[in-house]
Amino acid sequence: MDIKDYMQKVGVAARKASRVMAAADANTKNQALSYIAETILRDKAVLLAANKQDVGAAKANGLDAAMLDRLTLTEKSINAMAEGLQQIVALPDPIGEMSNFKYRPSGIQIGQMRVPLGVIGIIYEARPNVTIDAAGLCIKSGNATILRGGSEAIHCNQALAKLVHEGLEKAGLPKSAVQVIETTDRAAVGELITMKEYVDVIVPRGGKGLIERISNDARIPVIKHLDGNCHVYIDDEADLTKALAILENSKAQRLGTCNTAESLLIARSVAKAMLPKLADMLTKYGIEIRGCAETCALVKQAKAATEEDYYTEYLAAIISCKVVSGVDEAIAHINQYSSQHTDAIVTENYTNARKFLREVDSSSVMVNASTRFADGFEYGLGAEIGISTDKLHARGPVGLEGLTSLKYIVLGDGQVRA
Repeated sequence: MDIKDYMQKVGVAARKASRVMAAADANTKNQALSYIAETILRDKAVLLAANKQDVGAAKANGLDAAMLDRLTLTEKSINAMAEGLQQIVALPDPIGEMSNFKYRPSGIQIGQMRVPLGVIGIIYEARPNVTIDAAGLCIKSGNATILRGGSEAIHCNQALAKLVHEGLEKAGLPKSAVQVIETTDRAAVGELITMKEYVDVIVPRGGKGLIERISNDARIPVIKHLDGNCHVYIDDEADLTKALAILENSKAQRLGTCNTAESLLIARSVAKAMLPKLADMLTKYGIEIRGCAETCALVKQAKAATEEDYYTEYLAAIISCKVVSGVDEAIAHINQYSSQHTDAIVTENYTNARKFLREVDSSSVMVNASTRFADGFEYGLGAEIGISTDKLHARGPVGLEGLTSLKYIVLGDGQVRA
């Protein structure tokens, strides 16, 4: 296969399909999503067989346990794919929505209209369910998409692509609106992220190495998050019961997600009373504590933290810990060390809560709630394409609205500029 020639053909087809998708009405797009959901449920056995082939090859190639877990499909996860599409169907269609109208002295009326981005390239690893999540969100938001899944899921992704194409064509939409790259050659990624004449934005989903490579090499705007170094700060006026529950859920519920807490900060005035109890709870889950000198003095099981620990997204049973003077030092620490993903304060002090919300520079900032809520479904977005830590275009969980843009519209009645 000539990769450059193949990717050019994919790009041309995607750009052509994007014009059709931008003009498609909500009913047609919803029909396509419903048809795809039906085909997924109908062909469970086909998908499980394709996934079994992928998992077998992955085991033979020594893929680690966490990646195998993400790769593996079950009847339950296939049902969840179909359910996710129906949830997207139930969401309001953002395309064509008009807002912010105002009259100007000239008599013209100025407003904005929500429109698709165009062609979205999505690069991801391991998880076959991303193929359906991404396709569903792009269809509903009136975009065309080029999907490049990980080589380890090639058979399952191709099987899913056939079902997506069947659903699109049944609804009268072009199957090239969703294209899953057919080659595992990494050169295809290099082409995709530089085809600026055909692709409007790139969304990488995967490990930090993949996202850094895409961000460094792309010649197209990228919606990305590099990592999730999330913090929980226990304030001077925190409620201990809330602090225990929030930290437990933020860190111990799941270790390998980007919204898992990786660092604990605690105000000095309550550290002696609260930190040992918080540490005992973490230790119960087998979580190693790496702390500052004050932490180590209060928590016998803690190990000394290095400067690097405060920057680290562990995705493992480890948490860094630091005793701080109060909310100002906590905010300064977070703004220096965090990845601008999700950070939380536990406090009964309204002033400190407002200060934390205003001054912590992250895509999600929380008061008295677990960092694990940073998720498109939990935010009422339906599904999500990822969680962006960028500041331009989309920030936080990226759902339907994040896959659109606004253009200005002007309504007149014959006015001309003086």
